[in-house]
Amino acid sequence: MLDQNLQTQLKAYLERLTLPIELVASLDEGEKSRELGRLLEQIASLSDKITLVRDGNDARRPSFAIRRVGEPARVTFAGIPLGHEFTSLVLALLQVGGYPPKVEQELLERAAALPGEFRFETFFSLSCQNCPDVVQALNLLAVINPRVTHVGIDGALFQPEVESRQVMAVPSVFLNGQPFGQGRMDLAQILAKLDTGAAEREAEKINAKAPFDMLIVGGGPAGAAAAIYAARKGIRTGVASERFGGQVLDTMGIENFISVRETEGPKMAVALEQHVKDYDVDVMNLQRAEALIPAQEPGGLIEVKLANGASLHAKSVVLSTGARWRNMNVPGENEYRNRGVAYCPHCDGPLFKGKRVAVIGGGNSGVEAAIDLAGIVAHVTLLEFDSKLRADEVLQRKLRSLPNVTVLVSAQTTEVLGDGQKVVGLNYKDRVSGEINRVELEGIFVQIGLLPNTEFLKGTVALSPRGEILINDKGETSVPGVFAAGDATTVPYKQIVIAMGAGATAALGAFDYLIRTSAPAETGKVAAAA
Repeated sequence: MLDQNLQTQLKAYLERLTLPIELVASLDEGEKSRELGRLLEQIASLSDKITLVRDGNDARRPSFAIRRVGEPARVTFAGIPLGHEFTSLVLALLQVGGYPPKVEQELLERAAALPGEFRFETFFSLSCQNCPDVVQALNLLAVINPRVTHVGIDGALFQPEVESRQVMAVPSVFLNGQPFGQGRMDLAQILAKLDTGAAEREAEKINAKAPFDMLIVGGGPAGAAAAIYAARKGIRTGVASERFGGQVLDTMGIENFISVRETEGPKMAVALEQHVKDYDVDVMNLQRAEALIPAQEPGGLIEVKLANGASLHAKSVVLSTGARWRNMNVPGENEYRNRGVAYCPHCDGPLFKGKRVAVIGGGNSGVEAAIDLAGIVAHVTLLEFDSKLRADEVLQRKLRSLPNVTVLVSAQTTEVLGDGQKVVGLNYKDRVSGEINRVELEGIFVQIGLLPNTEFLKGTVALSPRGEILINDKGETSVPGVFAAGDATTVPYKQIVIAMGAGATAALGAFDYLIRTSAPAETGKVAAAA
């Protein structure tokens, strides 16, 4: 299962175990159980602190629990956690075995103090780059708090359960048998959902913060670059981000970031945050901006209001709020979101194995999604609004070579059809004949571009007809002291490397504004500074 190089690396990690642990396997006679048995044997052979026990009684087979000797199991994997989940397995082994997690102490204390009993289950797929964050966060929560258990379930191996529980997107989390959440979540986000007073306490802390010289709103590549460039100037810098990493977190493979031959989005997001935190930057995660109030006088404080009711103040602001997937905005889309309507083929594709799906969009993203899905599902129908596909020719040639793909051009999706529980098809209009046609299917993957996250700026900052922030070559917006960068702006070519350069430009532009209009902000309360 594990090649020699991987075994050598894992053995080195397992030397950090301080407590003896047991791998309790629940297996049957199937091939997947034999595979899991071989994997667990390899792992147990790499450390004298690990014992393999084969008398597990879990109804899900193959599965295994990781427990400290003499304690009940609280962390379980149903399936074979390789692929993206191999890191989750390694971390679970280390943390159950006593190795301290690299998590802020405040979060650990909040996790340990949660009252009540929590039985979590997470459905994941091995190709999902968003799933490991959720699996690792809930595993850690179970290690820290004895009232928490967590089972990570590979949906591809437990299709009957996936169908009976109507899981159509991963990661899907259930708490005590009821839906808890879908999509990427880290420990802080999970605790915020469980601890109802957390948002109010966080708002109080934010309201008490002194004004910043430069506040960056958004934590993607543009925001991270802006924060680093600002902090290196020695000024008081803050970052308020709904989720640090932004769209990069949802990107599978990155092969065009100069000097890095190949990486994955989540890895880059971690590197971005670590680089920012190397400097004296106040990073405020899980904070969504809801309003921007310009300074009342030249050189005055700009206010950014947050969704939790708190406000931040700064001498200058860099807006780097990024973009999100564009919706079709047709009847049925919202009703069947995550019940057949999906936006991440890498994450959710394995859940549609052997089924019929559609891909909406004929650009590079849509054609790449159709190619990937064709290797998993029974049939792919690609629908493009225009009279021809817009993807690169090399991708189009690959797509047309696949026997289980149908391409429909001049096709306008008009409705998502469902039976009240899940998607059963879609209607589209032939834009040449005007005829309405129906396609019977079980899944729809929407790949029609991006929308800038700028709704909260309407009426305050000048926007283009597409909703993008209008900027000049210094990143300046129409509001004095407010700059912008990245995919939320009118900058052409929405690429990571371009967003980073734009973030640096905006920060330098904002710093030039600061030295020309005011001295750095004083330390202290907003009221005192004002």
